[in-house]
Formats: sequence, C-alpha cells, structure tokens
Amino acid sequence: MHSVAERVTALRQALRLADSAWADVPLVPLRDKGLAHDHVRLVGTGVLARMPKQSQLGLGAQANLAYQRACFERAAAGGHTPALRGVLPPSAALPRGALLVQEIVGRSAGLPADLAAMARTLASLHALPLPAQRAPLLDAADPLQALGEEIAVQAAHLPAAGVDPVVAQGIARELARLQHLCSGAARPQRRLIAFDGHPGNFIVEAAGRAVLVDLEKCRYSYPALDLAHATLYTSTTWDLDTCAELSVDEVLGFYAAWSQAVGPQAGPAQRWLVPLRRAMWLWSVTWCAKWRALSPRAASAGTEGEDWSAERSDAALVAHVRNRVDHYLSAPVLARVLDEFDALDRALAA
Repeated sequence: MHSVAERVTALRQALRLADSAWADVPLVPLRDKGLAHDHVRLVGTGVLARMPKQSQLGLGAQANLAYQRACFERAAAGGHTPALRGVLPPSAALPRGALLVQEIVGRSAGLPADLAAMARTLASLHALPLPAQRAPLLDAADPLQALGEEIAVQAAHLPAAGVDPVVAQGIARELARLQHLCSGAARPQRRLIAFDGHPGNFIVEAAGRAVLVDLEKCRYSYPALDLAHATLYTSTTWDLDTCAELSVDEVLGFYAAWSQAVGPQAGPAQRWLVPLRRAMWLWSVTWCAKWRALSPRAASAGTEGEDWSAERSDAALVAHVRNRVDHYLSAPVLARVLDEFDALDRALAA
C-alpha cells in the first residue's frame, strides 16, 4: 500500500493533469475506514476525492469509475446522497482514477435514534421510477437468482476460511433455504437500491437529514436487501462510530418508518422482509469467509478488478475488519442472528 504522502502526491498530480481549478488547494487525507477507497479532502472546496483501492464488482479501472459515476448520478434524484462534482480518469499518477464528490458535513449515525432518518433516505432511492436505460448498473434478469449465485461464489471460500463446523452447518442450512426461495416463481418489486447501506455509510446533517455517502454498489434489485443491510447485527456492529445492537422492536420500527416514507410499494414488500434479510445476512457472512481467505495474499500489482489484500489498507483498519470477521463467523453470533430472524417472522406474522 502506498503511504499517505504518496496518495496525496498522486492526487495532486492527477488534479494538475486534468487542469482542475482545485489543483493547488490543500489536500488532507481522511482516516482509512474502508477497504475499497481512500478519501482526501480538498480543503475549502466542499469536495472529497474518492480514490479506489480496488473494484468490489471486479471491474477494470475505467469501468469502475463509470459504474460509480452512474451510482451517484442515479441516486441524486432521491435527494439524500452527495452530488458528483467531477471525475479524474485513470492516469500514470492515479492508475484507478478518482471521483470528486460533495463533502457532507455532519456526524455519524446514532442508533437507534437515527433509524427513521436512515429509513427515509433509503425510501428516497426505492421510490424512484425505474429508468428505461439501466446500464451500466447491475440489472439481472432475475435479481434473486443472481444474488443466490453471487452468494454461492463467496460461500466457496468457507473451507479455506477455516469456519467453525457449527457455523458452516448453519450457513449451509440457510443456503438451502435461499435455493428453495429462488426455485419459486414469486419475486418482489425491483427498484434502485444501494446494496451497501450499513449505518457507517450514513452521515447525519445538523438538520437531521441522513445522507448515504457510499454508492459504489448500487444496482436494480430488491429494497428489502437495503433494509436488512441497514439493521442486521453484522451491519450495526461493523463500524466503531455507529456500533449498536438493535432490538427486534427497533428493527420493526425501522421497517415501519420506511413503509410510511416509501408509500404503496411497502405493502407487497412486507412478505419479503425476513426472507431477504436472511439472504443479505448470507451475503455478508460469506463475504466474511471470502475476506478471511483472500486478505493474506499479496496486493496485486495491476489496477483491474477485486483485491482484498490486507496490504491495501492501514493496519488499524485491517485489525478491525479481522476482529469483526472472526466475531461474525462465530457460533454465538450465528445463533443470535438466526434467533432474530425467527422473532421477526413471528412479529410480522402477528
């Protein structure tokens, strides 16, 4: 991984190469909090540079920037995401390029107090009409089947990850449940979703608006996946700045706030809340196995695709991720999550 000074120098060179009006403003790197991007503040401009470390969708450098640009542009209509201010193309100085986005001033989301604001933000995406042109964002013919296949690819890393047999068995049962769901004909409504709406990706402004600031993984799929990712135990305890354990009643309150904000589509979505919550947890926990298996590898010398090497992130962040991964792949957490699914099923049925 390049040093902080090298990352700032690379961004400066890229700004100058692009003849940017911000080429000579002070640059201040932010704390390393994510495995996919470095962030640098362009002081006095209200702009942040999002500099990819990798593409979580396995894209090349140019395609990755185009995908992320589309994420920001499509989500902007909802009014709860940062504005896109510019794009720095891949160059010798910055091989993966960068996005220049509006810096949102505020604080980390506080749970459970900010759950309703988060629900309204997600509803602002889910209420958007489907555009005629959906590329380049993912828009599978059958998003449920595609999600199942995505999870299966990640689950292939379970043996190499050395997962506890009890946990592996529990995951296998949930994978079978998902396969059964996929085999049916019923499907929920498709909408623009974030697919990465965990609480750490929200900033709450002074007026109370929750802004979803990380839009790298948007796709056309099912809103219940976003609702799950915002409130699952594996999401609410991921980021130290937003860490909290939600009760079943608090999760139900979040669902109710989303239903009120999103309008008529809430009714048909209700039957999918827990099945897709189980699916989103499967995606998260199999990603944990994937990261555990792949993070010890040396960083790739190229600029294409995924690269989960621990060498790409600061040691403190890697230690935090390793702690969370080990925790989520433990038998007590498996039992906790499965118990919550059952409790939500009972509550929603009642």
